[in-house]
Amino acid sequence: MSRSGDVRNYSIVTGAYWADTIADGAIRVLVLFYFYELGYSPFAVASLFLFYEVFGIVTNLVGGYVAARLGLKTTLMAGLSTQIVALTMLAVVPEEWLVVPFVMVAQALSGIAKDLTKMSSKSAVKLVVPEDAPGALYKWVAILTGSKNALKGVGFFLGGFLLGAVGFQSALFILGGLVASALVGTLVLMRGGLGRPDPKAKFSQMFSNTRAVNVLAAARIFLFASRDVWFVVGVPVYLRTVLDWTFWQVGTFMAVWVIGYGIVQASAPRFVRTRAAEGGGEPTGRTAMWLRSCSRPSRPGSPSRWPPTSTRRWSWSAG
Repeated sequence: MSRSGDVRNYSIVTGAYWADTIADGAIRVLVLFYFYELGYSPFAVASLFLFYEVFGIVTNLVGGYVAARLGLKTTLMAGLSTQIVALTMLAVVPEEWLVVPFVMVAQALSGIAKDLTKMSSKSAVKLVVPEDAPGALYKWVAILTGSKNALKGVGFFLGGFLLGAVGFQSALFILGGLVASALVGTLVLMRGGLGRPDPKAKFSQMFSNTRAVNVLAAARIFLFASRDVWFVVGVPVYLRTVLDWTFWQVGTFMAVWVIGYGIVQASAPRFVRTRAAEGGGEPTGRTAMWLRSCSRPSRPGSPSRWPPTSTRRWSWSAG
């Protein structure tokens, strides 16, 4: 396929990914507040997202292997279709069916759908970036990841608004229609496939030959788990119960926060270039640890310090 065709297909994939991202963010807020308002404890509400996270990790691991053998178009369609199934499960059943085990299964499917769609979109970036331009690939992935988080923020707002405006199950129907439109649009508009499948691909090829990359990938599991514990559950419940905010107020706050987070992610390549040009060197693990220490309250007598040394070896990963 020509480069113009690759760009066209990539644009379609990105649009589908954005639609699924908005729906995914909205689902989180809907499930969180609906079940909390029913009287579930914060711990029970948090357990609803357990399978979402676990199956997301499994999908990230296995999904690359499936995409390598069957193609990115297959995983993209599977992701969108699975999201529709997850939304339908919660939207059409009687209210007495909406108990923790049932919702956990639906959330597991939603986690699988989100990561299949995300993986397909991020991998499709390679179709429009020359193989000999890793810097351009970094920039494109950073922009895509930043836009994803910004649109997830839109989803947080939409979820809070819809819950207050039309109710839980009606909101799910609306989100299902959004994802179904993305699926149909992709099927109709996409020409050809996304890259070339390799039926002989091996599972071992899903891991990097560089130990640092594999360690970083493992560390991200704990990073995002800790983030979701306080941001997806802790912060919204606190704002709703202690500060007595409405659904749409909480959704708006979370939206602004995540949109800002997405803007920072999209700006990461510029930050790296500027710091390197000023003689500061490229980011390392020590840089990440320093930034982490700056983001938490310091105890008296334990000031944070910029790393006195740096190395040229570094790796990156956008979530």
